[in-house]
Amino acid sequence: MTHDIDTSLPENTLFDLEQLAQGCQVSREWIIERVQSGLLWHDGTLSGDPASWSFDSQSFIRIKRIMTIERDFECNAELASLVADMIEEIEMLRAKLHVIDPHAHRKNAES
Repeated sequence: MTHDIDTSLPENTLFDLEQLAQGCQVSREWIIERVQSGLLWHDGTLSGDPASWSFDSQSFIRIKRIMTIERDFECNAELASLVADMIEEIEMLRAKLHVIDPHAHRKNAES
């Protein structure tokens, strides 16, 4: 499995449901099911109408990651989401560590 998800999207990029489904090459239903299950998040509006939802670039990356995990490991959406959560947490911790010690990554690689 590759962890190389295209992260070159600007942070302020917003997608509606159609754009997100098309960009991630999944069905609208795939996204709606995962939002309703609490595995994906939209802009937080209270509207239950999926046509009014908007998603940011982090949602795009998360969808690509979850669908890759589901496919590669033939697992259910909940497990794929948990793995995606852990990957996101590791990325956040590495970023924080890099602020504290910019050479920490090299030190770990040399060990």
